[in-house]
Amino acid sequence: MATAALIEHQEQTLKDEAEIRAVIERLHQAHYDKDVQAIAASYAQDAAIFNLAPPLSHQGIDLKEKQAWLDSWDGPIELKPSDLSITISGDLAFCHCYLRMIGDKKSAPQRVDFWMRGTLCLSRGAGSWRIVHEHTSVPFYMDGSSRPAFDLKP
Repeated sequence: MATAALIEHQEQTLKDEAEIRAVIERLHQAHYDKDVQAIAASYAQDAAIFNLAPPLSHQGIDLKEKQAWLDSWDGPIELKPSDLSITISGDLAFCHCYLRMIGDKKSAPQRVDFWMRGTLCLSRGAGSWRIVHEHTSVPFYMDGSSRPAFDLKP
């Protein structure tokens, strides 16, 4: 009996991990496509978002604000995760990775290409996984210059 329960648990964990990876892949594809509705669909309405843009935190996806950001790019925005780790416990999941962002910002003199750190917490409700917390960050040099460390690579 214990073996059957363990196998069932392992199968559910694999299924959950595949579903979570699909949420992340859809989110990254939505950025590439610059599809604000598809981006928002990955998040809970009240998700706590701590991303690179001010202010210190956002609650949920503001469609107008996100669309304005998408419109500031010329062409697609590539988000490529590396070393993605997923930990699942019941209806909660914790993920972290390095995340490479590549694209052409309309206001930038050169192509944007840098690595950042990303953490996601997801919750399963009504049979689907949604992002309830996101944190992205770029380290900065602590030599007094406070320069972002865009040159770091995993």
